[in-house]
Amino acid sequence: MTIWFATGNLHKREELAAILKGRRIQIPSQGGIPFEPEETGATFLENALIKARVLYRRVLAPVIADDSGLCVDALGGRPGIFSARYGSEGTKSLDAGERNALLLRELEFTSHRSARFVCAMVLLLHEDRFFVVQETLEGEIIRESRGSGGFGYDPILYLPDKGCTVAELKEEEKNRISHRGKAGRVIGEILASMPDRP
Repeated sequence: MTIWFATGNLHKREELAAILKGRRIQIPSQGGIPFEPEETGATFLENALIKARVLYRRVLAPVIADDSGLCVDALGGRPGIFSARYGSEGTKSLDAGERNALLLRELEFTSHRSARFVCAMVLLLHEDRFFVVQETLEGEIIRESRGSGGFGYDPILYLPDKGCTVAELKEEEKNRISHRGKAGRVIGEILASMPDRP
């Protein structure tokens, strides 16, 4: 059974394919499907459901969608659901390195640096039939970017119990402990318990 993944982010697709080993994961761009849903939700879960339902209506097949981001306690939970658009104004958007630099500047004078990645993941089998998992990866914001792996905010989220940033983890280890990895494995267990055509 092919699972559609409601994203245009190739990094996320690669991560999910590694987490759901043996599953064929397809994203809209691979099927020539225009996919630019307006994320108007107030929470990660609401945005994940919006994306899942938009794609489901186009493919009429099982869809996985996630919405994820970085929540920093000293910033009142920002950037949160706006993580991918953090610092953007109008049509001007920042790349990942620029977003990281902006966040580090905002935290320059605070010692309170606890933060977490949050991932809400939805498996949508029908318009009104879905499963939801929300997971986190706890850490703290380091003062300088470190590591070349991963993507997004990975170089600035430090994991004290690992002694490194998320960007310094090996891919297999990241998928084992990350917010998306933990959520994806639960979704994988749900899929494994179902017949080929739910």
